[in-house]
Amino acid sequence: MPLGELASRAAQIMANVESVIDGKHIAVRTALTVLLAQGHLLIEDVPGVGKTMLAKALAASVDCSVSRIQFTPDLLPSDVTGVSIFNQAERRFEFKPGAVFANIVIGDEINRASPKTQSALLECMEENQVTVDGTTYPLASPFTVVATQNPIEMEGTYALPEAQRDRFMARISMGYPDMESELAMLDARDTSSPLSRIGAVVSGEELQAMMRAARGVYASPGIKEYAVSIARATRDDRDLRLGASPRATLQLVRAAKAHAALQGREFVLPDDIDEIVVSVLGHRLVPTSRALGHHHQDSAPLIDEVVRRIVAATPIPLGSTQRS
Repeated sequence: MPLGELASRAAQIMANVESVIDGKHIAVRTALTVLLAQGHLLIEDVPGVGKTMLAKALAASVDCSVSRIQFTPDLLPSDVTGVSIFNQAERRFEFKPGAVFANIVIGDEINRASPKTQSALLECMEENQVTVDGTTYPLASPFTVVATQNPIEMEGTYALPEAQRDRFMARISMGYPDMESELAMLDARDTSSPLSRIGAVVSGEELQAMMRAARGVYASPGIKEYAVSIARATRDDRDLRLGASPRATLQLVRAAKAHAALQGREFVLPDDIDEIVVSVLGHRLVPTSRALGHHHQDSAPLIDEVVRRIVAATPIPLGSTQRS
C-alpha cells in the first residue's frame, strides 16, 4: 500500500474514533500508531475517563475479529488462553479456544486479575501463540492486545510485573476532558451509546496492508543510533533503578516507523522518536526511592520528566534530519 493511501486510511480511522472520543487527539494517534506497528497498548488512568471506550472505538473501526476480557480476581488463566475438554462421544480431548483468539483483544482492568492470570498473557503477547497441555496453537494475525488498568494505588489492584509491562509497546493516559469536550459528551450521549453510531472504515486486509507499509518505512543508521542512545541513557540515569530493555529499543524504532507512516512519510525523523518516546519507554522504567522521595510525586510524572530530560540531552547523530 502506498504511504499516501495509508495516511488517508489512518485519517479515516482517527476521525471515526474521535467521533466518540472527543478532545483526545494525541491519545488516539498513539493508539493507532501502536496498532500499525503491531504492538500492544496499555491505557492507564482513573475510572470513567474513556479507557474502554477508546479501546472499543479503535476495534470497531477495523473489520476484524474482536474479543473482550473483563479481568476480575476470580478469572482463571484458562479463561484467557483456552482449555482442553474431553469429548466423551469421540473419546478424545478437544481444545476450546480462550478469549485471546481474536485479532484485537480488549483486556479491561487487567490489574484487577491475579498475577497468575496476568501471566497467561505473556506468551500470547510476545510469541503470538498459546501452549495448552503441551500443544501450541497459533493466534490470529494480526494480533493486538489493548489493555486498560486503574492506577495501582486504587483498591483491589495487582501491579503488573516488569516482564509483562515490557511487552506493551506503549502506555497512554486519557486524562480528564476539557470543559468543551465534557459538555459535548453530555449532549452526544443523551439518547444512545456513541459506539452504536460507528462502524468499520477499514477492512482486515487493508489493515494488514497498512501494517506492512509501516514496517517498510526507512529508519537510517543515525535514527537507530539516536534510539539506542536514549535507551542506554536510561540505564545509567541517577533517578532510575531499572532502565529500558533492548526490547524497548526495538519497539521504539517500530513505533517511530508507524508514526512516520501515519503522516505519509517514507522515512523516520528524530521528531518521530521524540513524539512517542515517553509513551514507549515510560511504563518500563522504575525510579529510585531517592528520586521519588526527593521529587514528592508519583512515579509516572517523575519518569516522564526523566525521559524528557534524557531526550533533550541526547545529541542527534549525523545523518539524521534535525528536529523541526
